[in-house]
Formats: sequence, structure tokens, C-alpha cells
Amino acid sequence: MRTLISSLALAFFAFILWIIYQADAGASNLFLDFVRRTPYADKVGHLGLFGLLTLLVNLASACRGIRWQRLTLPYGTLAVLSFVLLEELSQYFFPSRTLDGKDLLADALGITAFTWLSLVLHRQLTGRRMQA
Repeated sequence: MRTLISSLALAFFAFILWIIYQADAGASNLFLDFVRRTPYADKVGHLGLFGLLTLLVNLASACRGIRWQRLTLPYGTLAVLSFVLLEELSQYFFPSRTLDGKDLLADALGITAFTWLSLVLHRQLTGRRMQA
């Protein structure tokens, strides 16, 4: 099961990289055209894409991570958060992109919600809490 989830996480990450490349290049495709013409689709897309990536990476890594006091923080969440910050900040260097704090907020909401969901699912699937 973990191999399947790992494969899904890798494929989904590749899809996100393709979307980012297309957006950086100012390209037009089915996904980007939909986002450009639909109100709030960009923010919902950020929340969903990076949230789902967080869920898949956390489940693929069996929610291993760190605990600090009462906070549980999977390594997958830290990896996605780092990637998102680098990607959003890199938009400064592309004329076809705009650095937007609302995108970062949508990313953070998706990552937070799907981190919680991944911890709940991991606990239900394995009967165990996160491993540090």
C-alpha cells in the first residue's frame, strides 16, 4: 500500500511541477485557462494541490516526523512547506507570475488541513500515532 501511495505522491508532485513550469513560461493549457477565467479558482487550486500533496507525502512516509510539546509535525509537511515557500518566492523572478500573499495563505490552509487529515487517516489505518 505504501508503494502505491508513494507512486501517487511522486506522480502528483510531477504534475504540480508541470503546472508551475507552464505558469512560469506564461503558457496556456486547460488547467491554467480554467484558473484564469474562474473566480477564486487560483486560491482553491493552491489549497487543494498543496494540501493533497501534503496528504500523499505524509501517508507515504507513514507520518514520521517530530513532536514538540503537543505539536505533531510530519516531515512530509515540512518538505511541502519548504517547497511551497521556495516556489512562491521564486515568482518574483518571472515576469509572467506575481508574488501573492493570498496564495501563500491558501497554501498554508491546505497544508494545515491536510496535515491534520493525514494524521487522522494514519491513525485509523494503522491504529498508531505518528512516529518520531
